[in-house]
Amino acid sequence: MTQMRLHKFFSHSGICSRRKAEEHIRLGRVRVNGEIITTMGVMVDPQVDRVEFCGKRLQLTTHHVYIAVNKPKGYISTCNSNDNNIILELVDVPARVYPIGRLDKDSTGILLLTNDGSIHHRLSHPSFDHEKEYEVALAEPIADDVLSRLSQGLVIDGKRTRPAQVRRLAKNMFNIILQEGRNRQIHRMVEKIGNQVTHLKRIRFANILLGNLQEGCWRYLTPFEIKGLINGTCSPKKMHTAKKF
Repeated sequence: MTQMRLHKFFSHSGICSRRKAEEHIRLGRVRVNGEIITTMGVMVDPQVDRVEFCGKRLQLTTHHVYIAVNKPKGYISTCNSNDNNIILELVDVPARVYPIGRLDKDSTGILLLTNDGSIHHRLSHPSFDHEKEYEVALAEPIADDVLSRLSQGLVIDGKRTRPAQVRRLAKNMFNIILQEGRNRQIHRMVEKIGNQVTHLKRIRFANILLGNLQEGCWRYLTPFEIKGLINGTCSPKKMHTAKKF
């Protein structure tokens, strides 16, 4: 096997994401061949170098696990509790998995977990244009022209959001498909048009549908679903369930 960057080695060992690995490295929690590493970009050879995290040697993961969870309200989609309920409490598997992306504490719906570092990176990075679909309930009714504004994109923090696909579900509910995932993006978009989100549920992540999976329950992805994630064969035209408003 060829060399790889240290933070990538972490994600492929199933310990954490690349971004979290960089934090551990900066804090001096990682050793390579007995030497503490605190700088980014260090290359390691998994077959030769000894990589340790908090005194425990890491090995590359050979068995990848892919899981879908229907996150209930009140759970956070991180691996650290800080006295909060975390999504990993709902999943009983021997493998060490971690969430792909996030859902807000008060939001519900599909969240993916895996120990596959390559898939985690691909689905976490906005440049890959994978879709996320949500059902959104509002405090007040929303007009047609306002739905149109949401679909065209709004300026948040000086940068316009990407165009989205929006479809009305009720006078105060709509369906939206995004290809980006800024922090609390839908909440902030709705606040921008003078309304407030009362509930947000994600019903699809890339080619993985929430379906009839009950809140608080989880399942392994099917071989067909995994193949779609790995090969990026999900066709947006086939997967879309909403149309541009």
